[in-house]
Amino acid sequence: MSWDVLLLRLSDDVTSMHELPDAYSPEPLGRQCDVLAAVTQAVPEADLSDPTWGDLSGPDWSIEFNIGSEDPVDSIMLHIRGSGDDVLGPVFRLAETLRCKVLDLSEGDLINPGQTSGWHAFQQFRDHVIGSAQ
Repeated sequence: MSWDVLLLRLSDDVTSMHELPDAYSPEPLGRQCDVLAAVTQAVPEADLSDPTWGDLSGPDWSIEFNIGSEDPVDSIMLHIRGSGDDVLGPVFRLAETLRCKVLDLSEGDLINPGQTSGWHAFQQFRDHVIGSAQ
């Protein structure tokens, strides 16, 4: 079970997904080689031995990067597991380096640095589901 966030390029004036028209198509993040270089710059400890599916591990968390094989890369899906708010550091470093925004797929809206409500809600839900499954 993971908390999923999407990195995508949106114009600076977009502050909510509700502002986008139905047929909106975001600008690509860039060519795959440039996106991989940006990921390496933002999080040099990331394992990109598979350029379509990267991995980053922290002390109590992990992030899988679903970059895909399309060129150009439209977006990157992050599958985040574990606990600890320090996982948000790499997420927002990636977003800044790629000049994109972070969409919390569980809450359905954009998040900014310092916003932890979606991450905390996911952990509470996960712990409740896992706790009741035991």
